[in-house]
Amino acid sequence: MWDLYDALIEAVPAKVQAADCVCGLNWFAVRSLGVGLSMAPGDGAPSLPLAGHYAGMALKDLAALSKSWNFHEAALGLAAINAAFNGPATVAAAFGQPLDGMETANCFHYLRDDFRGKKVTVVGHFRDLEPLKELCELTILERKPQQGDLPDPACEFVLPGQDIVVITAVTLINKTLPRLLQLAQSARIVLTGPTTPLTPILFDFGIEMLAGLVVENDAHVLRTVQEGGQHQLFDCGARMVTLQRRAG
Repeated sequence: MWDLYDALIEAVPAKVQAADCVCGLNWFAVRSLGVGLSMAPGDGAPSLPLAGHYAGMALKDLAALSKSWNFHEAALGLAAINAAFNGPATVAAAFGQPLDGMETANCFHYLRDDFRGKKVTVVGHFRDLEPLKELCELTILERKPQQGDLPDPACEFVLPGQDIVVITAVTLINKTLPRLLQLAQSARIVLTGPTTPLTPILFDFGIEMLAGLVVENDAHVLRTVQEGGQHQLFDCGARMVTLQRRAG
């Protein structure tokens, strides 16, 4: 179950430090090779035992906290992983195309035609999913269900029969992603959200598409995180990109 995490951590460059670690109301951020973000956990008592000492740690050691069962430490670890992979130059080199040539549409908008007539499950209640119900047989799995959602344990019953499964990358923090990938292995799988590591490594684990965040204005994004920003993040020097596994 740890293979995916170990592969990400192993690929984080050695002898690189975390310059800054910021834990805001809605996002955690780490600045190193780039700025990486992860969503602040909604589960578990807030606890960061080494507060005051995370900045300056080796980035690989900080990334290893992604395996922690303290979800706040795990979120900081995922932000460190994203600091290694999600910088503009790193993403461009890893996927062999300039950032300006990458798809920037919301993955749900980008996949609208693919959703038509299909069985689609979204893990995580994202904004503006209601219009998709007119296109497909939509199921939403959510840890804190809203009206019409299914609770996340329903994944065991729902995912094996789906055509497309879109999964929030927050599942990397709460450790449910490996099991979700097993259950959805016959479906087309998309991992999405600012917590998503933008690395082809994830394609080796059955994920076909990544939709994640690239930070281009480090100072502005870090300030927005510090000030408790939420969706303002997307208007202050960060952009979502959608990247697909190449055939063959």
